[in-house]
Amino acid sequence: MRRFEDAHGSAWDVVVGRESWGAFYAIFVPAGAGRREPVRQAPLHGSSAEAAEAELAAMDDATLRALLARSVVKER
Repeated sequence: MRRFEDAHGSAWDVVVGRESWGAFYAIFVPAGAGRREPVRQAPLHGSSAEAAEAELAAMDDATLRALLARSVVKER
């Protein structure tokens, strides 16, 4: 898990998640008490868990903010 701040200064936790068909996603979870934003997701290029983790680890905060900006609400 990694924590970063979005463009408005709000904290988010991001982890790698996997869909049932094998695609890997960055899962963005609002951090902090009382936050009501929905969980969001954005696809990653990695074709294995290790590759997706490495991809996410290599991103700086600016890249994470850009990925969050183009993410979509994760459906349950």
